[in-house]
Amino acid sequence: MSNILLKQGTIAYCPTITASPMEIYQHNLPIIADAANCKEGAQILGIHLEGPFISPEDGFRGIHPKNYIIPPSIDVFKKFQEFSKDKIAIITLDPSRDSSSDLIKYIVKNTKILVSMGHHNSSTETIKKSVQLGVRAATHVGNGMAEYIHRFNNPIWSILAEDRLTGFFITDGKHLPADMIKTCLRAKKAEKFIVTSDLVHYAGMTPGEYQFHDGPIVLEPSGYLHRKNETQLAGSTSSMLECMNYLASLNELGENELYKVGYHNALALLEVKLDQERLAMRNKIKFTEKKFYTVKE
Repeated sequence: MSNILLKQGTIAYCPTITASPMEIYQHNLPIIADAANCKEGAQILGIHLEGPFISPEDGFRGIHPKNYIIPPSIDVFKKFQEFSKDKIAIITLDPSRDSSSDLIKYIVKNTKILVSMGHHNSSTETIKKSVQLGVRAATHVGNGMAEYIHRFNNPIWSILAEDRLTGFFITDGKHLPADMIKTCLRAKKAEKFIVTSDLVHYAGMTPGEYQFHDGPIVLEPSGYLHRKNETQLAGSTSSMLECMNYLASLNELGENELYKVGYHNALALLEVKLDQERLAMRNKIKFTEKKFYTVKE
């Protein structure tokens, strides 16, 4: 997977596990942790736990199966740390759930893991409180939400208005409309905006019907991936390079700002560095006429 991503212009990434049975975490986290030591392909910066401490509500839980969403727990989190051999880099949780505050405080005090809010319907007060406790980011802002929300009292405005929060945005042209991306950019500026691909394992597959967690999904020829007979997205099939090119096409950012939102900001927020081999790869990703492209070997 790392070799494929590197060929597509991604030099570093955080493999993500969504809400799953405990045996999946126990089996997969050690595998990813060992893969992080590999010197080939794109560099694994750490694991992203997207759940299981997220909202169980329909819409806000997104494609995550409800059966595997659980209340925030320090003890369960400690198991994840053990399984992952301390390779967790990001955890996405719902800050409004009972005991979220205790878990946030534990993670911030005892680890260097980035705590991000996502898949939630938190109030402005809860968002401000979680930031004060140490939450520093918001996962795929504008997604992982119910289709219909209150026009004023919803997390989007509070996240965009909170200057201490960095936002992750899926700029594949399908998750967020262009006007919203532009508005989010103007609110967060290039300094607090990070492009994320939300790439799932069905990327590159033949268009058709597949099974994802608890139900059927459809991969359209356009790359649009959604629940069958619904508009709800089931992740993205666009590479990071494609997301960057779509963002560049909106003519909102210059070349230096594009490198910020697609490269520098993520490394700074995670407080990690690329190894020498990947730094060399960075110089092979060029920019021309509002397009990024990768120089072939």
